[in-house]
This record gives sequence, structure tokens and C-alpha cells, in this order.
Amino acid sequence: MARFFLEPTNSTHRQYEALRAYFVEDLPSTEVARRFGYSPGSFRVLAHEFRQHPNRPFFLPPQKGPQASPKSDRVRDQIVALRKQNLSIYDISRLLEENGRKISAVAASLILKEEGFARLARRRDEERLPGPRPEIAEVADANRLDLSPRRFRTQFGGIFLFVPYLAQIPLERLLEEAGFPGTKMIPAGQAVRSLLGLKLFGSARHSHVMSYVLDEGLALFAGLNVVPKRSFLTEYSCRIDPASYPRLMRLWFEAVGRLGLSRGGSFDLDFHTIPFHGEDALIEKHYVSKRSRKQKGILAFLAQDAEKRVFCYANGQLRKDEQSEEVLRFIEFWKQRTGKLPEELIFDSKLTTYAHLNRLDQLGIAFITLRRRSAKMLQELYQEPRLGGAWRRIELQGVSRIYKTPKILDRQIQLRDYQGPLREIVIDDLGHEEPTFLVTNQLRRTPARLIERYAQRMIIENRIADGIDFFHMDALSSAVAMKVNCDLQLTLMASSLYRLLGTEIGQGYQAATSRHLFRDFVEATAQVHIQDKEIVVQFQKRAHNPLLLAAGFNKKNNPIPWLGGKRLQLLFG
Repeated sequence: MARFFLEPTNSTHRQYEALRAYFVEDLPSTEVARRFGYSPGSFRVLAHEFRQHPNRPFFLPPQKGPQASPKSDRVRDQIVALRKQNLSIYDISRLLEENGRKISAVAASLILKEEGFARLARRRDEERLPGPRPEIAEVADANRLDLSPRRFRTQFGGIFLFVPYLAQIPLERLLEEAGFPGTKMIPAGQAVRSLLGLKLFGSARHSHVMSYVLDEGLALFAGLNVVPKRSFLTEYSCRIDPASYPRLMRLWFEAVGRLGLSRGGSFDLDFHTIPFHGEDALIEKHYVSKRSRKQKGILAFLAQDAEKRVFCYANGQLRKDEQSEEVLRFIEFWKQRTGKLPEELIFDSKLTTYAHLNRLDQLGIAFITLRRRSAKMLQELYQEPRLGGAWRRIELQGVSRIYKTPKILDRQIQLRDYQGPLREIVIDDLGHEEPTFLVTNQLRRTPARLIERYAQRMIIENRIADGIDFFHMDALSSAVAMKVNCDLQLTLMASSLYRLLGTEIGQGYQAATSRHLFRDFVEATAQVHIQDKEIVVQFQKRAHNPLLLAAGFNKKNNPIPWLGGKRLQLLFG
């Protein structure tokens, strides 16, 4: 009988014997823990809990919930009968509760499992019990577009501000020349306008497209009865031939140029890594600046007109061994588009090689870039005498920053793979821990102007951030799995339309970010009235409507080719 006490059969008995040895026999806690298989810490916790709650039953096994329901239960027969009617456990639970028998779906599933029922197969909607369900939109079809007189309200009223520009662009012809696919139900123009509408309404993005399939305004903008679902949008971006994007990029900017989107001569160039989260072995690792690390991603090259602040070139099909060549491809693209070479290119040290800098100089293109610092360069620099030497202090005028009087060392250098002299300006006291090495082929321009121009180039990172954030170029959480090239092309198109809008409004909006324009003008609901010959869009009262009236948006009366030639009339409350 002594073994009964010395060898407990369950956890409760073991706790009792251990606590008795500690409190009655006064054994040390470490000895009790060793004898009964506890760690010293866990036994101290057990003793503390017993001191707090000493009145509790022992020698009783812990109670657990029932693993089976009673056989003789009227509810069991009802559950079986309801399952034979092809009802789910949730339907059964709801019906029984309505009849005064509350039973959970889990309990119903246990009963059905005991009775030998398998899990219910997925049912069609008509096989389910009547109840509230999400409303299902029609299938997108341009042939079913309803232009009969009617009224409706849309939360996408602001995107109709872009319709006068799109009405003047032969988008269908451009897409046909570029080789974009289309179907009889959803032609290429309607497909691209659907994606472009979501891109222009930046806060919506494609991840929310299923929430807006019933918005008649978005569908009307695209020229469809309803906007396509996410499955079609994903599939459409995968059907586009990659060779179609450069053709459309050239055709699009020729078209918007005819609408008044002027061209500058100086360009800011940069790379951006769009992160990739998958198992594709062909995806390379690139540096992601906002995470300060390398990871798998798609490397995209972006060129922005520094004066007009509009993206004018993009390429999302780059490999590491090709990235240094991309600046030459951009030059070729710009020459084909405009008939002349860019006047000036601004970029950082990782964009291209010294051999390609030599090529830019031979073409007569001015450039400003940075030189990568090395320990040897810094060591040689620190040996230069600071007082009475070549260092001098200048004052910057065109930048708004704290450090406006840096010290500079202006000299000519020779670099491998570069024929002829290069100008190097070493800048110190600019707010950085180490000096900055600025390299250019502009030998006569003043150092202050060169530094001010490169400082302005840093703004491109903010503008690219605006494009990435507002236009969602790397929104990997999107429910629409967009091809990167398709997303980049839509970003270029949306960027140019926003710039046309800002230019026409004026009043300082020529240089405003897309997010600023969206907040002040585009993010607006409207009442749409489709008439026999006109489509009237009545905007709600907003503080910035007088600026649209002053710009003459209420006087526009453009016929819309994809909406039966009906004219668009914009009214502002």
C-alpha cells in the first residue's frame, strides 16, 4: 500500500503528495521537486498557488469536456434529418436556435461525425438556405453598356476630370498599334481604361476592386456595364506581349504632348526595386532602400522630366548585367520620340559605368553623378591642406536647407575607361559624416549651380516615393496580381494625366504631387445624369471647385468616343 502514496497515478495525486512533503514533512523545495519530477521553479509556483487557494479537492482527475454527445437525444434525430436536407452545420445550428434548441455548429459536427456523415461538399448558391449574401455583379461586357437616360451617384466622380484629355487621345488606335489584346466583350480600350481608372483613383488601388464592381461611375468611365473582376484584370496583364510596352510608351507620350504636356531637357534617373515574395529562382536580389537590405525583387528603371515633373520612361524587365546599359536605351528612346538627345542627365553612382559616362560625353550630353567613396580616396583627401590650400567655401542659393555654406575642392581628374578630363567637386560641411564626391563633364558651370542642381535631383526620390505610394507601384498585397511592366505603364499614363490636370488648373498646382491633386480635386463624389445627347457630372460642393471653374472645366463639352459620342458636361456645386 505504501507504493500508492509514493508513486502517484495522476497529476492531482502527484501535486498532493509533493505539497504534503513540503508543508507537512518540511522537506526542502529542491528535494521535493527532484523526488516528484518537477523543476524547482515550477514547484515554487505550485506551492505559491496552494498558499493562495488551499481549499480545493484532490485525488480527482481533471475534468474534460465531453467528446461525444448522448445517444438518446431528440436533437440528434433533428440534426440528422436536417443534414439529409443538404444543410450545413451552420444552417442546422441557426434553424435549431430559431426553434428554441440552442446548439453550436461544433456540437452539430460531432453528432454528424458519430452518425457517419462526411463533410458537406461545396454547394451552389441555389442549394443554400435563403439569407443575406453579397450582391453579384454582372459579367463585364461592352455590348451591354446602358446609355439610356438615368441618374446615379458615384464615389469616383473625380476621375471624370480626366475624361476630356482621354477623349482627345485615340487610345483604341494606340493600343492596336502597340499590340495590346482585347476581346469582343472587353476590347483593349475598355480593359486599359478599367485599370487606368483604378490607378488614377490612387486610394482605391486594385486590391479593392471587388468593393467597387457595382459603382456605375467607374464602369461608365471604362465604357462597360460593370468594371471587370480581379481575375480578368490579372489575366489581362499576363496576356500583354512585353514588346508592346515600349511601343505604347512612345505612342502615349506623343499623344499627351499634342495635348500640351511640354518636354524638358534635363532628366532625373534612378532605379527602384519592387520586392518579390515567392519561390521563383529566376528573380535576382536587389537593394531595397526603404528596408536597407538586399532581397528578391524586380529592378525597375525610371526617368522623370526634372522640369515638368512627369515620369516619361520606365522599364521593369532589367537584369543585373543589363542595368548599366539602361541609360543608353533611354537616350535612344528619347531620340526616337523627340528627334533630339537629352540635354542633361542626373543620377547616382550605381546607375552606370565610367565607360558609359564616356559615351554620354561623346554624344554631347551633360551629366552630373556621384563617385563612390573608397578608403584610399578619403585618405588622400584628408592629406589635402584645409587652410591656405585648394579648399574654399561657397554659398548655395537655390536650395532650402540648413547647410548652405559648404567647403569644396574643385579639381579635374582622370578615370579609367573615360577619355579626357572629368570635373570632380568634393563637398564637405554639407550635413553628411563624410565628404560627397560630385563628378560631371560640365567644366565651366559654377560649383554652386552644379551642387544646387544635384540637390534638386534628390527630390526625385520623394517624387518616386509619391509614385510608389500613391500609384502603388509595389503594392504586393494587392488582390490583383499585376505584371510589373503593366503596372509601370499605367503609372506613366496616370502620372502624365495628373500633370496635365495640374498644368491646366495652374495656381501653383503645376508642380504639385499627384497625391495633392487627388486630395484637392479628384477625391470627390458626383451625381451623374445620362441624357439623350449629354452626360452631366454634377460635383458636390468643395473648397477647391472655384479653381476648376477658373480653369474653364465647366466649359468643356467634349464628345466621348467610347460612350456613343455623347458630350461630357462638368458642373460644380
